[in-house]
Amino acid sequence: MVSAIASMASLVSYPALLIAGAAPVIANITNTSALIFTGIGSTLSSLKEMKGHWKELAKYAVVMGIGAVVGSLLLVIFPGKIFEKIVPFLVLLSGGMLIISGNPKLTALAQNKTSKTKFFAYIGMIFCGIYTGYFGAAAGVINLIILPYLSDAKFITINAMKNILGSLGNLIALCIFISGGKVKWSFTIPLAIGLFIGGYLGQKTIKYLSAKLVRWITAFFSVILAGYLLYSAF
Repeated sequence: MVSAIASMASLVSYPALLIAGAAPVIANITNTSALIFTGIGSTLSSLKEMKGHWKELAKYAVVMGIGAVVGSLLLVIFPGKIFEKIVPFLVLLSGGMLIISGNPKLTALAQNKTSKTKFFAYIGMIFCGIYTGYFGAAAGVINLIILPYLSDAKFITINAMKNILGSLGNLIALCIFISGGKVKWSFTIPLAIGLFIGGYLGQKTIKYLSAKLVRWITAFFSVILAGYLLYSAF
């Protein structure tokens, strides 16, 4: 539910995996793999909002997918402590960017979509894909910032797109992780079941929340997650 509403499932799932005894990199891979099911649950509960937007989503999916492949390969080839020390700052930056994205001037810029802003938004989406494949925590926040610069859809539809894109990025990562024999299924399966149920319920819940409130909820969780990851890394 936290993922569908505030893009922060890892605030709960990543620490839970560490507590359950998974090593940090294995916990990250397991978390990324299981998060696919949040997107599936969210998709099933947002079919009405996505009507007429699937072709648009397909464009974003290709861009996101390219980045996810790169990020997943980086994690398989270079696992270790580096990402643990970088990620807390990226999460904190994402939360700050999400609050700033509600600024009237930036909102006007998003509404007046130029080829230049779209170009940089697509570049941002590639980096978001890389981040999704490499770590993934708060990747939905980045997509929530980028998508308004590309899409004219309502916020609830953009949020649904964010969930689907995140699930796609995680699916690509899972395929690469399976080929490298990195997935711990005894953790992944029960976590996936919970994420599927929460994703479905969360997308239903967001219909009753304002876009501004969701931004502030997400930013609040960003600070908590960044603090936890800083504590774990240092």
